[in-house]
Amino acid sequence: MSAVANTFENVKAVILAAHKNTTSTDKVSFYNSWAENYDQDVAVLDYRAPTLAANCISSHFSGDREGAVVLDVACGTGLVATQLKKLGFGKFVGVDGSKAMLELARQSGLYQDSKQIMLGEEPLPIHSHHLLHYHLFPPGGYICMTTRSNQDNLEYKGFLDSELRQMENEGLWTCVEVTEVENWERAVSEHEDGYISGAVYLYKKL
Repeated sequence: MSAVANTFENVKAVILAAHKNTTSTDKVSFYNSWAENYDQDVAVLDYRAPTLAANCISSHFSGDREGAVVLDVACGTGLVATQLKKLGFGKFVGVDGSKAMLELARQSGLYQDSKQIMLGEEPLPIHSHHLLHYHLFPPGGYICMTTRSNQDNLEYKGFLDSELRQMENEGLWTCVEVTEVENWERAVSEHEDGYISGAVYLYKKL
């Protein structure tokens, strides 16, 4: 994807094109081509999820931030790690399906380890030296997720909410906080204006 002036209309066209990709291979190909302009484009969208997620984790985490290992799933170019670094966290393991995105994350210098993985098709890297040393998902560890709450994403969000409640009912974790955010990012859908909403979930492993 060539560098184009990242006006809102240009970014909107990029996002709408992404929605046409239905297979995992198509999606990875899209993100590989978008990687070069990704950070600038999401800034145009006023995409707040990385900052909101980092602040949510920070407000509840009372342990050793410099020593804690953060498994950054779907890390992209490293926007969440960048925010968490500002808040005192120092160890990151990145996972993403896009090789180009992951390369930019590596170049940030924030990640001690990283691995290209297609979520849902391959297991998480529990054999990473850093994760083995600190134990993946230890009791008391936090799991943070974000998703959009706009009309186009309601079906997925409903499924996600159901799965999260089921896992809580099974005693796998407890819900710490769910925050609904009105101004999540600028709307790009043809039938939405202004800003769309989103949600930040924080769970604690039992």
